[in-house]
Amino acid sequence: MARPETLAAVDLGSNSFHLQIGRVVDRQIYPLDAVREVVRLGGGLTAEKRIDRATQAAALEALAKFGERLRGFPRAAVRAVGTNALRVAKNAPQFLREARATLGFPIEVISGREEARLIYLGVAHSLPASAQRRLVIDVGGGSTEFIIGTGLDPQLTESLYMGCVSWSLKYFPGGKIEKAGMKAAELAARQELSSLVKQYKEAAWDEAVGSSGTARAIENILRENKFAAEGISRDGLDKLRSLLLKSEEADPDRIAGLRPNRAPVLPGGLAIMVAVFDALGLESMKVSEGALRHGVLYDLLGRVQHRDMREATVAQFMRRYHIDAAHAERVKGLSWKIYDALVPGADRDDDPDRLMLGWAARLAEIGLSIAHAAYHKHSAYVLSNADMPGFSRMEQARLARLVLAHRGKLGKLRDAGGEVLDLGADWKLVFALRVASLILRSRSDARLPFLRVAADPGGFAIDLPQSWLEENPLSADALQAEARHWKSVDLKLEVNGLSDKKVSVLQQVR
Repeated sequence: MARPETLAAVDLGSNSFHLQIGRVVDRQIYPLDAVREVVRLGGGLTAEKRIDRATQAAALEALAKFGERLRGFPRAAVRAVGTNALRVAKNAPQFLREARATLGFPIEVISGREEARLIYLGVAHSLPASAQRRLVIDVGGGSTEFIIGTGLDPQLTESLYMGCVSWSLKYFPGGKIEKAGMKAAELAARQELSSLVKQYKEAAWDEAVGSSGTARAIENILRENKFAAEGISRDGLDKLRSLLLKSEEADPDRIAGLRPNRAPVLPGGLAIMVAVFDALGLESMKVSEGALRHGVLYDLLGRVQHRDMREATVAQFMRRYHIDAAHAERVKGLSWKIYDALVPGADRDDDPDRLMLGWAARLAEIGLSIAHAAYHKHSAYVLSNADMPGFSRMEQARLARLVLAHRGKLGKLRDAGGEVLDLGADWKLVFALRVASLILRSRSDARLPFLRVAADPGGFAIDLPQSWLEENPLSADALQAEARHWKSVDLKLEVNGLSDKKVSVLQQVR
């Protein structure tokens, strides 16, 4: 498949939704178009942590606009990510079904640390190359990310559950700014920060960089009011804090540089930024134009140019958990052979289901480093809970479910429900991985037997040489047991023995 020349990133933030489109030239992305819609998804969270219907409607309206602009883009050229509001909302799965249909592309909810990694990637690409160690801080709508890194490499990442939308709603109700509310907001932010201050100070940095809306809004106000020449300074924050307390509200008509759509969330963002400066001992901070959406674009560029962060993570996990790499590659190869027979005509390089199957085959045995008994359960637990750079939360959950299902009873997969697994496509992935693991049980490089597979809505069929089944009674018995497992989920598995003559004819046809 030809590599796309234009890429698009959609960021469903807790304050604003962003669409960023860029043109690819070599390994760089040059901006073509950008669309921003203030949705305040985080502000629509009820006390029960559900996104209210009015906010959902506003979000879908914004996504419809994005969808129109993205019409005609291939799926591989677009990546859409959701952040904190969608991480915490209990009705996020239902909303995401509508959101995906409206946008016309899949939407991934990413973890806080994955968000931090992508933010750093966007910021690093927006700044001049430097050997300096950078502390990047992104005060978003629902969470605040902290990253220390060098060049394009983030070394320390953290995400805290505090943001300009949630803090403004909680500590400045109705937009009223009072000294007691500001003090409470700053104190609460300091308490959140206490978990990382020691580690980050020990890691150290040469310069601090702010990204996204809160940092840019504060910088603009400081500059317009001559509180700071550029960036954000400790003294400038103190002056802005005093100005807001004196004004008793964030009034765009009285505060130079304050945009009307930023006014409702400025107090909470400022309180968090003041607490960050105090806790980390900052005196000044540069402000970058790079943000999450730019990091998503560059991460997507890596994927289409076959420099996928997910591949690097899988390789790192294989080393960390001492996986038998040779056997894992054998299982992956046979799994792919089975999958390709079941899904003819698919784009082999960029098929996301095939990629997922390959990762599952390579990571299925990480649980052996914990215990041999029920190791697939240990594998699934690790994959569900570990930080896996490059993977969205849904991808990680799907990967864990496939690994859990690669041996043992199948009822656990059906009981997981469709939110984690597409039970149309995933039964084929499970079948391919289970059969490959079973046939390669000897863990040797022995020549594989002739194998033919087929699928229909009722289940699967496997054709193997009768002579091989007779020579391998353990495997033959395991295949019969496998048929009983599939019957438990109302799918059939037929295992057919073929004569040597039939096998010979079929091999000639191939």
